[in-house]
Amino acid sequence: MINREFFEALELLEKEKGIPVPYMIEKIQNAVSIAVKRDANGGEDNIVEIDPVTARFFVAVRKHVVEQVEDPSIEIGLGAAQGVKAGAKLGDLIEIPLDPKRFGRIAAMSAKHVIRQGIREAERGQLLAEYQSKQCDIVTATVVKTDPRRGNVTVEIGRSEAILPKSEQVPGEEYKDGERIKVYVSDVINGEKGPKIMISRIHPGLVKRLFEMNIPEVYDGTVEIKSISREAGVRSKVAVTSRDENVDAVGACIGPKGARVNSIVDELGGEKIDVIRYSEDPAEFVAAALSPASVLSVEIDPEVPRACRVVVPDHQLSLAIGNKGHNARLAARLTGWKIDIRPESGFPEEEPAAPDEQQTEEAGGTL
Repeated sequence: MINREFFEALELLEKEKGIPVPYMIEKIQNAVSIAVKRDANGGEDNIVEIDPVTARFFVAVRKHVVEQVEDPSIEIGLGAAQGVKAGAKLGDLIEIPLDPKRFGRIAAMSAKHVIRQGIREAERGQLLAEYQSKQCDIVTATVVKTDPRRGNVTVEIGRSEAILPKSEQVPGEEYKDGERIKVYVSDVINGEKGPKIMISRIHPGLVKRLFEMNIPEVYDGTVEIKSISREAGVRSKVAVTSRDENVDAVGACIGPKGARVNSIVDELGGEKIDVIRYSEDPAEFVAAALSPASVLSVEIDPEVPRACRVVVPDHQLSLAIGNKGHNARLAARLTGWKIDIRPESGFPEEEPAAPDEQQTEEAGGTL
């Protein structure tokens, strides 16, 4: 019999660590079985039973009843066998109960190590499952400290800590100890030292999840987000379409007097958001993606794959390109097209436009 406190300790461990009692009992049984095998008086064929209901702890080795013992680890003589089990006869396989106290210090330490390892594995498995359930989602984190040299921020998420690298922080944002911030779980890595959660404040997925959380039509699938391009802290472009002809996708995302999109803008610290109507027609999609600039025409280049030339009014050229080329780059990433932007009057031949003003590089999808 095992002291009831043993099982109470397992139940307490289940509450604190979330590790099921049956799982721990299985690991303990395996540990004791290994200890029996390693003990001089043990055997390879053994049985270990731990019953939390009756508080029974039964350990035994199985041995064959033989006339002459050659291997005492797996055989027992007839006389000795009848002393354990009345009526035992040659050829029988009998269970010989053992006292766990006989295993010795080495066996006990071995069992202790295996038990601890099993508990660590269970904790890692649970932590991995917990992290994976948060992947591609937004979680609230508490700032613990900031590395003054590298700029990395250590945050606390639930019972664990994670690192928000400088490269995944919005330029210009500052984080104070104890401050609660929203971060996007971009990936979960199961490394040698345990599960590691990768978080970001600049990932386009952060914008996508904010739309799903703040706009019911996006959450229920009536409005679909086709693509997102983002320059964190500056501007994001979101292409949407409606699966219901009676629902205006852009209007649903913007909301009455811009209330819905403004709540997302506030969450992103004032980052501008352009909600674009998606179209299967590349010309229409590219023209919409260059919003807020007006587009006069879009001409698809027949010789270059996924490339087009866009003409805008002269006074709209700077707006179409955007500050430091932001608007044009985001439009190219959103649509996946190379965009050559030209003013209506054309460029003077002697003053060719700078590369940034004529064409932006195509970028892959950013969802």
